[in-house]
Amino acid sequence: MLNIPTIDFFMIHLISTSMMVSLIWLIQILHYPSFIYVDRDRYESFQKFHMKKISIIVIPLMVTEFLTSAYILLFGNNENEYLFTLSFILLLVIWGLTIFIFSNIHQELSSGYNQRIISSLIHLNWIRTILWSLRLIMLVFC
Repeated sequence: MLNIPTIDFFMIHLISTSMMVSLIWLIQILHYPSFIYVDRDRYESFQKFHMKKISIIVIPLMVTEFLTSAYILLFGNNENEYLFTLSFILLLVIWGLTIFIFSNIHQELSSGYNQRIISSLIHLNWIRTILWSLRLIMLVFC
């Protein structure tokens, strides 16, 4: 008889969320504020570089986080279903913000340096930073 190990979707979910929380704090505290120090003449190429390279890290993590969350919500046997459902709702809000607001902000910045947009990016990103942090706290108690 073949012994197939079971996949611990919650652990994969917890790890991907933890990685996203670490990443979003690094981006919020260090990376986005550093945008103001980039040479304005090179800012357009910097922003395009940033968008291309950050996607290599962020997209697999966000997709893993979303798919494992959806799987657990649909098929999991979670003791604290209410808390997990709430964390899933926060994840949907994060995705909505990322797709409809932050993608547009980065697209605008790919046209060149804009201090006002960079400031907005930094301030608005606190919302995602807090939401992802809250998600991780909730998951610890699930």
